[in-house]
Amino acid sequence: MKAPILALKDVRLADGPLMLFDGVDLALDARVRACLVGRNGAGKSTLLRILAGQVEPDGGERNLAAGTRIAFVPQEPEITGATLLEYAIEGGAPSYLAEARLTDFGLDPAKATQGLSGGEIRRAALARAFAEDADVLLLDEPTNHLDILAIETLEDELASARAAALIVSHDRAFLERVTRRSFWLEYRQVKRLDKGFAHFDDWAEKITAQELEEARRLDRFIQREAHWMARGVTARRARNEGRKRRLESLRQDKADRLKDSRKELNMGLASSGLSGKRVAEAKDVSKAFGERVLLKNFSTRILRGDRVAIVGPNGAGKTTLVKVLLGQIPADAGEVTLGTNLEVAYIDQARAALTPEMTLRDVLLPAGGDQVLVRGEPRHVVSYAKDFLFTEGQLRQPVRSLSGGERNRLLLARALAQPANVMVLDEPTNDLDMDTLDLLEDLLADYTGTLILVSHDRDFIDRLATSTIGLDGAGRAVETPGGWQDFVSQNAGFFTRPAVAAVVAPKLPPRAEPVRTAKLSYKDQRRLSELESLIAEAPARLTALEAKLADPGLYSRDAESFHNISRDLDALRLALTAAEEEWLVLEERREALQATR
Repeated sequence: MKAPILALKDVRLADGPLMLFDGVDLALDARVRACLVGRNGAGKSTLLRILAGQVEPDGGERNLAAGTRIAFVPQEPEITGATLLEYAIEGGAPSYLAEARLTDFGLDPAKATQGLSGGEIRRAALARAFAEDADVLLLDEPTNHLDILAIETLEDELASARAAALIVSHDRAFLERVTRRSFWLEYRQVKRLDKGFAHFDDWAEKITAQELEEARRLDRFIQREAHWMARGVTARRARNEGRKRRLESLRQDKADRLKDSRKELNMGLASSGLSGKRVAEAKDVSKAFGERVLLKNFSTRILRGDRVAIVGPNGAGKTTLVKVLLGQIPADAGEVTLGTNLEVAYIDQARAALTPEMTLRDVLLPAGGDQVLVRGEPRHVVSYAKDFLFTEGQLRQPVRSLSGGERNRLLLARALAQPANVMVLDEPTNDLDMDTLDLLEDLLADYTGTLILVSHDRDFIDRLATSTIGLDGAGRAVETPGGWQDFVSQNAGFFTRPAVAAVVAPKLPPRAEPVRTAKLSYKDQRRLSELESLIAEAPARLTALEAKLADPGLYSRDAESFHNISRDLDALRLALTAAEEEWLVLEERREALQATR
């Protein structure tokens, strides 16, 4: 059995008084693609940074096989350099590979790095990671801000890459397609399933049921011990004291379990008063910005209770279409008619409603006070914030201190408090953990109002949409009953993905002819003799090192020795290859000189 190329052993890390990891073990094998699943705040991003070597744990070991290269794409990449090509080669990737990968993700290598959209930033970071041809890819929410076509490109790149990968993502369809192993970060430790994400839910349910049964057994045992202590016999005082200490230990174990127990979101959603039967109707609508046509002669009718998904490439005009349908911006041509009694709640993908210096309290109570009007009923802001897993102390924190998932939960908290019979969700799934997504899906499934959904999450769309509008970015718009899979099956070829760039290695300049002399110099003759000795001795040394590594128990018995031997073996192979090439050059030179005599 081969040793993992990247592993953590008994890793511990605290964030102030909060223990994030307590004995985390995780091993990533060569060429295995795995997912890391856990709720928001469990520490998934921090664990990826530990694996990448960017964060030092408080305790435990991080082991990296000799010569292993890591490419890490964080949740919020920073793009540097003047152009995308300059950025993509900063990590050491050759220019021809960087250009090819940027092109694969639909980017112009010469494009300036200033003013990039969220999707362009994400695609550039992914292109750089694949161009570096690393042995390990660590990807933190790689599908955020990507359109569906870009996600499919990412799936293809992962399938063809030789690298191992550990992926944090909320996108179920993506994980089901690309992963073969699952890690679950729960209760400060990591559990492992040697199957892909498609099997994760069933496995997690079994583990949860087992833990609940263990907790019930612990409760019963504590009750028995407490009953025994209440009737304890003072004549056996020493034994009683020991049993008392055991009871205290059991109670502490239960307290730890309660402290670590999963906190549940308590989101609610209800439609306000009924809108008119017709929510919005567009007839022959067109919209362009300059010479770029986003909509051309598009018609649709949205009725009360419809759940309409809007899909298409980034920049195709999905958000623009929503604003045209709701009368927020005018169409260039055609007619838009809005229904009556519309109350609209809107969550935008840019989170523009949040400014970094606002506190959570400011967001939930823009007019001040301490009562939030939740669908017409007053709630104390602390109580309402706790429904979305925010503590009282966090209400005084600025928005900039929140993670991406926490910011999205905050927007949900504000939007779901409003009475609304039309809910517009523009990329609502970004950064949310799967438990929150599942609850949001359940709420929206029971929502009696009208839903307009802009999303790249194929699974989310398939579960909710009654119809799907596709935009191709060139003015065409098509509406199909059903979700994403229905749209694709009924509109084959509607979306065209950019062609994958052919990777052509640059031609190397011809090797310069050696300078011919009457015979090899003394220095060359001596070097040739040294190389022949090295080449003759190397096979035996290689065999000895390989035999040591073949010991199946070496890694578990002595990981440090395993990595030292691996490093020596790699170094010897490189030295042998270099020696053989150098010997060949010298030998060709010697033969050429002999031929000219």
